[in-house]
Formats: sequence, C-alpha cells, structure tokens
Amino acid sequence: MPVSFQVIYPISDGSEFDHAYYADTHMKLVQEHMGAHIASALVTKGVAGGAAGAPAGFHAIATMTFDDEGAMQAALAVGGPVMADVPNFTNVRPQVLIGEVVA
Repeated sequence: MPVSFQVIYPISDGSEFDHAYYADTHMKLVQEHMGAHIASALVTKGVAGGAAGAPAGFHAIATMTFDDEGAMQAALAVGGPVMADVPNFTNVRPQVLIGEVVA
C-alpha cells in the first residue's frame, strides 16, 4: 500500500524559513540521498490560510509518497545528510505526518 511522508513547517513568532535555499539546495539533497526510494515529491509554500485574508499557518509542507512502507523506511535510513541540513534554512522544528495513501 502506498504511504506518504509529510514534513510540515509551522509558522510561529520568530520562526524563519529560507524558501530559496529549501527549493534550490535542500530538495536537491533529498533527491540525491533519498530519491531512489521516492515515488513522488511535492513542496507547497504557504501563502494564505483557509479564511479570506487569513495568514498562512505554515511556511511549507513537503509531501513525499512511497510505493510502500519498506521504500519509506529505506529512504529514511539514508536521510541523515538531509536531516543535518535543516538548520541551514529554518529555525523551525518540523512536524511529521506519515499516512496511508487512500485517494
């Protein structure tokens, strides 16, 4: 069964996020180290909240899908350099959501 791995970067007082570095450098590291195991990857930059005029609650959300849990675990096993890079673009402690892809 396909699984997803989402990395969610919430906005809070004093939080910082370098979107250019994230897109140009960090995601290349993801591809280099974990890409062989990833079925698809998508990064969404937060620009607004759900209500009219509401600010975004998140700097970004990265969604990676995997063919199965084994592929996800293989990607995570080689993701050390990716995790070590996080302080280079944000001071946010990311949240993670692992889920079954149902639609």
